Amino acid sequence: MTEQQNLSMPTKYDPQSIETGRYEWWLQGKFFEAQPESGKQPYSIVIPPPNVTGKLHLGHAWDTTLQDILIRMKRMQGYDALWLPGMDHAGIATQAKVEEKLRADGITRYDLGREKFLEKTWEWKDEYASHIRAQWAKLGLALDYSRERFTLDEGLSDAVKEVFVKLYEKGLIYRGERIINWDPAAKTALSDIEVIHKEVEGAFYHMEYPLADGSGKLRVATTRPETMLGDSGVAVHPEDERYKHLIGKTVILPIVGREIPIVADTYVDMEFGTGVVKMTPAHDPNDFEVGNRHNLERILVMNEDGSMNDLAGKYAGMDRFECRKQIVKDLQEAGVLVEIEPHVHQVGHSERSGAVVEPYLSAQWFVKMGPLAEEALQMQKQENEKVNFIPNRFENTYNRWMENIHDWCISRQLWWGHQIPAWYHNETGEIYVGKDAPSDAENWTQDEDVLDTWFSSALWPFSTMGWPDTENEEFKRYYPTSALVTGYDIIFFWVSRMIFQGKEFTGERPFKDVLIHGLIRDGEGRKMSKSLGNGVDPMEVIDQYGADALRYFLATGSSPGQDLRYTTEKVESVWNFANKIWNASRFALMNMEGMTYEEIDLTGNLNVADKWILTRLNETIERVTALSDKYEFGEVGRELYNFIWDDFCSWYIEMAKLPLYSEDEAAKKTTRSVLAFVLDNTMRLLHPMMPFITEEIWQHLPHEGDSITVAAWPTVKKEFNFAQDAESMKLLTEIIRSVRNIRAEVNTPMSKKVPLTISANEELIAGILEANKGYIEKFCNPETLTIGTSLEAPAQSMTAVVTGAEIYLPLAGLINLDEEISRLEKELEKWAKEVKLVNGKLSNEKFVSKAPESLVAKEREKLAEYEEKHEAVEKRLAELRSM
Repeated sequence: MTEQQNLSMPTKYDPQSIETGRYEWWLQGKFFEAQPESGKQPYSIVIPPPNVTGKLHLGHAWDTTLQDILIRMKRMQGYDALWLPGMDHAGIATQAKVEEKLRADGITRYDLGREKFLEKTWEWKDEYASHIRAQWAKLGLALDYSRERFTLDEGLSDAVKEVFVKLYEKGLIYRGERIINWDPAAKTALSDIEVIHKEVEGAFYHMEYPLADGSGKLRVATTRPETMLGDSGVAVHPEDERYKHLIGKTVILPIVGREIPIVADTYVDMEFGTGVVKMTPAHDPNDFEVGNRHNLERILVMNEDGSMNDLAGKYAGMDRFECRKQIVKDLQEAGVLVEIEPHVHQVGHSERSGAVVEPYLSAQWFVKMGPLAEEALQMQKQENEKVNFIPNRFENTYNRWMENIHDWCISRQLWWGHQIPAWYHNETGEIYVGKDAPSDAENWTQDEDVLDTWFSSALWPFSTMGWPDTENEEFKRYYPTSALVTGYDIIFFWVSRMIFQGKEFTGERPFKDVLIHGLIRDGEGRKMSKSLGNGVDPMEVIDQYGADALRYFLATGSSPGQDLRYTTEKVESVWNFANKIWNASRFALMNMEGMTYEEIDLTGNLNVADKWILTRLNETIERVTALSDKYEFGEVGRELYNFIWDDFCSWYIEMAKLPLYSEDEAAKKTTRSVLAFVLDNTMRLLHPMMPFITEEIWQHLPHEGDSITVAAWPTVKKEFNFAQDAESMKLLTEIIRSVRNIRAEVNTPMSKKVPLTISANEELIAGILEANKGYIEKFCNPETLTIGTSLEAPAQSMTAVVTGAEIYLPLAGLINLDEEISRLEKELEKWAKEVKLVNGKLSNEKFVSKAPESLVAKEREKLAEYEEKHEAVEKRLAELRSM
């Protein structure tokens, strides 16, 4: 049991000083480590593994802050909370970075060879992994490093091989020649979702192919004239009357001089263009399918680097785009090119290298997606088995993708990654697939390609838990995981793949909930990018404003699924909030110096302010807990901000000064206890969002336990629900505000004493005001205070109407009668509008019948209050007009 730390808090809030060293202290205390032997209910999250290619950006900070909030809250709520950290090898991206570094030294990966190159890449990984861990620490992430994983570590590699082999044995992985997306810069295949489509100004090139028998010409059009060198046919629709008589004949391919057939296929759209389509089966996915149906030759005319190969004839060795220019020129000179039609179209670019992607015939490994997608879609129809998307509109995004999914090209022409567990017999060419090499390994050669990075990432929720050992205690305890937090931009890349692989290999969803957030944009709503120069380094923000300010802003700046706009001003305003918390806590701590946890006693005579703040604390605990469970962190932030800034700092602390500065020792003791209790619970509620400042303040408070990270989450205490006292406090604060507003209007400072009359609507209210007149005297500074019922308004007085009472400040010589009448007329208009608005709601049958009873009752209470205020203002206006 820990007593009050008798160390005074620094006068100034300095996030750097309170954050320095705290993370290491948490790690030494092992507060973030899961406790499988505890018997507590497990709650688990696996971190979306960042790529070991560089430093974390603001999007990572947002994503991990949301996860940290969840894991810290669940730990405090008594769960055995596991947040498993790890990183992704990021095949293409990491290899590109390492190769770029080698090029600067004048060498290539081929100069080093595969083994030496991989050694260099592991060195890169170790260096950048340490950078990422330092950034995680700076953000304050409650990660269990004792379970950290990497997508290329031994356990995960074993899982990857197991999955590959099992899918191959089921016929769901196959090797075949297909048109794939080819990145000529990285010299590797890409999956569909690694291709970014951008609008490009291009052209339709219209050409005429002469019929071999000399009877005419067929007009075709293409956006890629360089691929015509690989044409092996032209196609028309079988029902097209214009061309029926030509089916089976041949045309001469211009420049090349090759004779190619005219085939009939329903793929051709008779209404588009001339209704004749050139077929290049090795360079277009649709042509590939048509070519398969008609046994057309597949003629690949490009090299892997995007240059033309020997089959391109005189264009061999030219870059594909240089070839395009030259072939257009040659076609024009030959009189074959009859029209160049400007055309804006979508062109695929590599997500990684930025190169224009080439549809390219290649032997690759594929996952047959149909059966896997269907199984995953069926799971979504089972309420207790499905993955819950938050917001749920993203489930439709996921379903549409899975319903229209293509086979997944999983092989990559890289060295960094999981080498495909397939071997080819040196003599027969036979394929062997297995977790280990064949026994006569010297007769076999392993496939040099590696697997798509997303293949291993798709297994992340269960491979990190020890699968394929399904008897592993961690797998049995923590899988399926409780929640995943990620951006909507990788639903296709990652979320969908984890779901279908999880279902296929564990029979279950990989996570119960997936919380989807948006993208971080700049203050103008633009996506952050290097080209715009509008990116923000989260570490620099932390250096200036502290991790707590950045975290709170990220957590509360948008609602689930929405994008977030970053501005420095918003982070700065959170720093101001933290500073307010610091100063309020310092005041409270100064007044409870030397107090121990055992001395906190709330059984004494609680005053109205004590009862009100305890009631408001209960309400805040209830709201914050419920909203957190719905992932509504923006609303959580608003609840906490309003309670801390308005209720605790602006009102309770000011009111607490009355007993604290009095001679009543019993009242002092009770107020100190309330301060300690409320501040302790407030820090716990705020802790998941702002862990550093809350731990620092909590360590100075009288507390039990070692760290706020493992302190119990606050719960509602029914004995502290004082509804009537809360209403009384609401009336007192309304009166104080009204008096202050009136003084401000007539420029009468609070230091100047003025008479104050309060006319209550009933004796009960008058009694409440009389019992608490000390607060009114303290905060309104009246020369005289008159409280009663049915009191006459003094001559030439300013008026304010509050719930259950009217306030009069006779300000003779300071008040302008006409201006006061004008002010009250505006107020009358305001209350009339409020009455009309609520009446409109209550006269709407749909609202009354469908809205919760409590909401309808609340609206009726509002109506009664607004009508009462309207009537009071109307009455006062009549009095002033008669003067």
